[in-house]
Amino acid sequence: MSSPPTSIPPTDDTTDEATDQVTAAEPLRLRYRIRFAKTGLLRWTSHRDLARLWERLVRRAQLQLSMTEGFHPKPRIGFPSALALGISGLNEVVELDLAERLSAPELFRRLDHDDQPGLTIKSVQLLPADSGKAKLERTEYVITRPDPELGAAPLDEDLIRSDLAAFLSRESVTVTRKNKPVTFKVAEQILSLTFNDHIDLSMAASDAATLKPTDVLDLIGCSDWIAHGSQITRTEVVLKREFPTTDPEFLAIANQSPHHGEHTDEVN
Repeated sequence: MSSPPTSIPPTDDTTDEATDQVTAAEPLRLRYRIRFAKTGLLRWTSHRDLARLWERLVRRAQLQLSMTEGFHPKPRIGFPSALALGISGLNEVVELDLAERLSAPELFRRLDHDDQPGLTIKSVQLLPADSGKAKLERTEYVITRPDPELGAAPLDEDLIRSDLAAFLSRESVTVTRKNKPVTFKVAEQILSLTFNDHIDLSMAASDAATLKPTDVLDLIGCSDWIAHGSQITRTEVVLKREFPTTDPEFLAIANQSPHHGEHTDEVN
């Protein structure tokens, strides 16, 4: 009886060829970080609808999107922090993964060309391969005074500052979420809170539930401000990792910082 054939170990050339085939089969996946403003009537768009708006926008821009795996693939589009309904955002963040390589200026032009009312593209950055998903560090807000023409009573500024100080001195506060009480440690949530011509609020990020700017207004005795025309604007979304660069291939920035629906086609 003849002996079974002996398997021949692959040569280095065979191994290299197989590795090349695996590498070639891996789809291209590049991550871009986009800063944008959400203002005007768009502030009344929910976060879920904003995500859908971005899906439509990138498809109209004819981008080759990197899709999730599974039976119902979706484009890889992510937001490190959702913006609550009714709040404007001047420097929001969305990240999207593409299955094609575009320069930052080219992607900026494609997105900016859509001219969605209330949505202003501020910058586009092609991120390093090991960047990972954006993680939030803190958010900054400005809350304007209530409008006397909408029935707001004159403000007692000394009382407001006293209420702010009392709030910041508290160890914890309790608010209602879905008809259940939730307790927050003030020092872990609020980084700074001041009042001059308006309220400036800096809030720390957390993996758990967090206070909302409207919660803060309620807790400092200003719960009627919104009903009398006060507006909340998120001025900054600060991330834990940034990737500074001046390379125009990797970063495109609008020449002017648009506010409240202004628009520019020019990029640096």
